[in-house]
Amino acid sequence: MQVLHSIEQLSDIPGPVALAIGVFDGLHLGHQEVIRAANDHAHGHHGSVVVMTFDPHPLHILRPGSAPRMLCSARHQERILQDLGVQTLLRYPFTKETAQTEAQVFVKRLVDASKPLGCISVGHGWSFGRGREGNIHLLTDLGEKHDFAVYGIPPVRMDGEVVSSTVIREAVTRGDLLKAARLLGRGYAVMGRVVDGRKLGRQLGFPTANVEVENEQAPPLGVYAVHARLDDAWLPAVANLGKRPTVTENAEPTLEVHLLDWSGNCYAKEMEVRFHTHLREEKSFDGLEKLKAQIQRDIEAAKQLISQ
Repeated sequence: MQVLHSIEQLSDIPGPVALAIGVFDGLHLGHQEVIRAANDHAHGHHGSVVVMTFDPHPLHILRPGSAPRMLCSARHQERILQDLGVQTLLRYPFTKETAQTEAQVFVKRLVDASKPLGCISVGHGWSFGRGREGNIHLLTDLGEKHDFAVYGIPPVRMDGEVVSSTVIREAVTRGDLLKAARLLGRGYAVMGRVVDGRKLGRQLGFPTANVEVENEQAPPLGVYAVHARLDDAWLPAVANLGKRPTVTENAEPTLEVHLLDWSGNCYAKEMEVRFHTHLREEKSFDGLEKLKAQIQRDIEAAKQLISQ
């Protein structure tokens, strides 16, 4: 994937440029509709799709005390966009200066950089610019002035509820993985790099990958049946998201993943872990042998669930 970091770099993209603009935290079904509109425009006009997002989340600058936990990290967002077929991402730095930019000035920069600007696709309720003065109505007026199309995508509803990052975040927090998956269009996942661990799992006969999770939002602690993506292959696995009370006191939560019927070295590799089913809560066992027996039961349960 090509990642741009300034508006001026749009001049290197073959036009007409079809921009899909938003924060896109989680890249849920609503976000995907915004991107789809830009993609359709690009295909119809032999142009290029560019997804434009902001880093960090604007609320981290505007209201840092109330900034939400993110559903996906920057690198994970890029991975999901690649899965959606997006080839170019503009990750625009959001600063206090950005927040003070007039809406018309912001759009004019996009127009001047693109060769040419074919369209802007946003969620219908999206606002931008100083004091959130920019909205779909102003954007439509600017589109007429500067000769680019504007798509304001209405909210996507699922079971009568608007699909939003906030609703998904709440579902993940309480462990409602089925609802999160419906709104995302895929199972909820976290991503991180495999780091060195205590290797206790290997001693027990169940080697685990210790994933240093980048995502801020996690489901409740516990043991899960999961799929883990390693080297672009999805593998069945069991994951423990917790503090390992049997072997460690007062530990910070970690994510340990045991890949089923797999052997090899995944140290330092990226791993995406998609949560399938919550198997049980984490608990302390009276000795490693009882822990080992429970892990075996977890593996058997995971195999049955994932194969269904």
